[in-house]
Amino acid sequence: MSLPASTLASTQHAVSDLRRPCVNYAPSMWGDFFLQYASESMEVNDNMKQHVQILRDEVKKMLQSPINQNITHKLNFIDSLQRLGVYYHFQREISQILEQIHNNFTKNNAISEDFDPHSLALLFRLLWQQGYQISSDVFNKFKNDRGNFYETLANDVQGLQCCMDTSTVPVPGWKGFGRWTLLRWTPLSLSLPLLDTTLNAVGHVGVLQMEDAALDAVATATKLKDAALNAAGPVSYAYPYPVRTRYRYVAKIGVPILQRLVEAYLWPLAMSFEPPCSNGRMFGGKLTAVISLVDDTYDAFGTVQELELLTEAIQRWDISPIGSLPQCMKVVFDTIVELCEEMELITAESASFVVPNFKKAFSNLIKGYMVEAKWCHQGYIPTYDEYIVNGVLTSTFPLMITSFIGLGEFATEHVFDWIFSDPKIIKAVSVIGRVLDDMASHKFEQQRVHVASAVECCMKQYGISQEEACNLIHMDVEDCWKDINEEYLKLNDIPKFVLDCVVNLARMSEFTYENHQDKFTNGELLTDCVSSLLVDPICIKQRQ
Repeated sequence: MSLPASTLASTQHAVSDLRRPCVNYAPSMWGDFFLQYASESMEVNDNMKQHVQILRDEVKKMLQSPINQNITHKLNFIDSLQRLGVYYHFQREISQILEQIHNNFTKNNAISEDFDPHSLALLFRLLWQQGYQISSDVFNKFKNDRGNFYETLANDVQGLQCCMDTSTVPVPGWKGFGRWTLLRWTPLSLSLPLLDTTLNAVGHVGVLQMEDAALDAVATATKLKDAALNAAGPVSYAYPYPVRTRYRYVAKIGVPILQRLVEAYLWPLAMSFEPPCSNGRMFGGKLTAVISLVDDTYDAFGTVQELELLTEAIQRWDISPIGSLPQCMKVVFDTIVELCEEMELITAESASFVVPNFKKAFSNLIKGYMVEAKWCHQGYIPTYDEYIVNGVLTSTFPLMITSFIGLGEFATEHVFDWIFSDPKIIKAVSVIGRVLDDMASHKFEQQRVHVASAVECCMKQYGISQEEACNLIHMDVEDCWKDINEEYLKLNDIPKFVLDCVVNLARMSEFTYENHQDKFTNGELLTDCVSSLLVDPICIKQRQ
């Protein structure tokens, strides 16, 4: 609702008397490291390209070798190509191999051969990812009379990892081996579901125990990854370069936003690391910086009166409603407008419908932030159900999906119509992101005046303790994964790449907020991840 003219006139005079709360994040672990690290003078020469092609041909030869009796070797190799992030070079060859394996080792959609837990779980996942709907009954042999999996699986490190990865295989009614169940009784520290990025590639290479031939294959694939990173150039694939660009972008805005620029860049990188998505990653990096600025403005810095005017300006894409407000509010609005103008330039020759959809998604996010600001101002604790409806918007995922897909080759009116039709898979992914974030950060947030989180809302609605609320929310997360799996199979008219980008946000949420730790706010928890992903090359030693 708009404020009366008298209120508008007094706002400017009163602003100097306001005490605006601040969010005290710890200083960045990285400082200006990436400003110096990523050189814009990187040159791509013919020798680099030739080296990549040689390595690519070597890997193709390895893939095209006969399967014979060593199917485990072939499965491990395909798995390594996925985890190292170079599988997109060999999609045709991998499809042919899995088709051959499906024809030779399955019958009536059931795996007909006897495999160890590692090979069986890996084969199960790879075939399902390829679209072969294999029955999960094959795992019954690992269960006892009570229907529980044998605890002896804990002794098989690789087998246990592969079994956990099956938890995100989109099989109706299949929950995999249950990552929460396994973590209760295994002493191992295992990664969460397989990310389609290289976030867990280093750990994967570090635990490989293979025969020399398999190790050589992975070593060649690792060299290919390293060469591809160099040969693709800064615009398309050199990950540190967009981080440097974000630092410069934030400096251009002229306000001290985010001590977590590097960590925030992991989100668009997790959506997809492939070269064709470079524009999406570059723009996504700037978008996360702007979202953080807007979030802090609605969360802590702005008054309700100021935020109502800012919301009106963004809904109308007209600065006049905030003409009398302090300069900081105008900076927020101008930053959003500049971001939209940049998207217009990027998509000028491809899709005129992208920017209107981006603006629509941004407006929806602002509406969600405004609802939370009013709740906080009124001291209102919504029901858990009410909070979740608004939380889909404030998760920021619908906006991130709209912008990332909008800057890729799959940006079509059909895809955007689907995104804005409130599909179950986007809702489920957004709920996962919202509630996992809340469970990890609500204690920190409640140290100041802040809207109630999903945890407090759940406690109030059901009259339960904090621990009970978190358990209930975790059950909702599992239900969301069921919805994701079911929808992933049903949506045949939506490109698989689009669905993968959507699901990867949920996977990234699991990774970022694992064990109720907010790795984004506590940047030191991501130091090793950032180093291995953006700084250190992946190294593997040949066996002597």
